[in-house]
Amino acid sequence: MSRSAPRDPAGDLLAAITEIAERAGAVILEHYAQGAAVEVRAKADASPVTAADEAAEDVILEALAALTPEIPVVSEEAAAAGHVPDVSGGTFWLVDPLDGTKEFLSRNGEFTVNIALVEQGVPVAGVVHAPARALTWTGAKPLDESAPATAGVAETGGPGRDICARPLPAGGAVVVASRRHGSGEIFDAFLADYIVTKRITAGSSLKFCLVADGTADLYPRFGRTMEWDTAAGHAVLRAAGGKVLTADGVPLTYAKPGFENPFFIAYGRG
Repeated sequence: MSRSAPRDPAGDLLAAITEIAERAGAVILEHYAQGAAVEVRAKADASPVTAADEAAEDVILEALAALTPEIPVVSEEAAAAGHVPDVSGGTFWLVDPLDGTKEFLSRNGEFTVNIALVEQGVPVAGVVHAPARALTWTGAKPLDESAPATAGVAETGGPGRDICARPLPAGGAVVVASRRHGSGEIFDAFLADYIVTKRITAGSSLKFCLVADGTADLYPRFGRTMEWDTAAGHAVLRAAGGKVLTADGVPLTYAKPGFENPFFIAYGRG
């Protein structure tokens, strides 16, 4: 008698949210193809929002409601409109349907779809999909720090490979910074404690992914971010062996009042 393979709940979940992120990404690319004709307006905080943000969010919210109807979803555009569910139960989704709207509008391809599952303040699973690059990073690690984790990157519709954050090289660090917020006195003062061999820039959650896959070693962020900006990339990095600490040296957590992050640094392994 044949035996069925054991179920992999984490793998099943990652596969499901990867498919959701890629569907949202396909919708974004339809708008991206319109070029300068894409509809854009300013939100209350003066940040831009496009029809692509809203269309992608609709896809994700509908799909997550079908996948896990019992788990609330905090999503950027819905939150901006005042629709924030009760997350006091400790488990919820954090979604940024189009992270890097300015990158989308500048047409440099450095925008992502971010979906993360948070449990007790910790991002335990996440997907970062870069539609214009046809790449998706995934990561899952339970709350138990001794439990096995899975982290990888794959081309859309293609095979994937495992990824692992690297220890800080003895010869110096590769630092990745925000394309638009990667300088300043605090940033430079922090880096004074390191030998920096190279600086690179990237938009959206791609910065977390570059630390997670060993391309970079540090991502310092001394500027405003929201939880939906960081949770998915944080989940991938955590699963790949890295960590994210606040400027005070404590782990970055989620479900904070207002969902706003303090300054933080993302580190590779060790």
